[in-house]
Amino acid sequence: MDTTVTDALLSTTRSVRKRLDLERPVERDVILDCIRLALQAPTGGNSQTWRWLVVTDAGKRAELARLYREAAYENLKIQAARTDVPDQTHRVYESAVYLAEIMERVPVHVIPCIQGRVDGANNAGAAGFYSSILPAAWSFSLALRSRGLGSAWTTAHLSKEKEAAELLGIPDNVSQAALLPVAYTIGLDFKPANRGPVEDVTYWEEWPSDA
Repeated sequence: MDTTVTDALLSTTRSVRKRLDLERPVERDVILDCIRLALQAPTGGNSQTWRWLVVTDAGKRAELARLYREAAYENLKIQAARTDVPDQTHRVYESAVYLAEIMERVPVHVIPCIQGRVDGANNAGAAGFYSSILPAAWSFSLALRSRGLGSAWTTAHLSKEKEAAELLGIPDNVSQAALLPVAYTIGLDFKPANRGPVEDVTYWEEWPSDA
C-alpha cells in the first residue's frame, strides 16, 4: 500500500465550507459509490443497522437549512465576532457562519442514521451505539475527498432532530448522527491542518499527574 497516498488523504480531508461548489450537480452514482465504501466500516456486533438519508430536493434542503440556522446561527455569529481566539479558530467560526447562510444551496445533504435510540444511556451505552455509525460516516467523508468532493461534519441540527425527522419521515426509533452537506470542491489543493505536536497529547501507560 502506498502510504503517501493514504497519508495525503487522511491529512487533507478538511471540513469544507467556503470552497463547496454550489453550482455543480453531484451525480447520484458518486454518492452511492461513497456510501458503498462506507459500508465496509466496522459495526458493533456486526449489526449493520446504519441507514443513509440523501436529500437533494430543494424544498427539503431549504427546510433543513432553516432548522440548522435556528439551532446554531446566532451562536455562530457571536463566536465569529470574538477577538480573543486564535486566528485559525476565528476563521473556522467565520466559515461556519458562511455555511449556515448558504446551507440550502449545497446540492446534497446526507444524514447518516442508525436504528435505535440511546436517550438517557450511560457513556458506555452511548459510545457503543454511535461507534456503529460514526466510523462509516467518516469513511464516507474520506471517499468524497478522494473523488473531488467535500463536506463538513455538522451536528447543530440535532437539537432540532424531531423536526427534521418529521420533515423527512424518519421513524421515532432511528437516530440521526450528523448532517453532511456535500458538493464538489472548488480546487483540490487542501493542506494538513495546523496541529500541535503529537507528543503533547499522547500519554503512555497512565494519565500524567500534571496534565
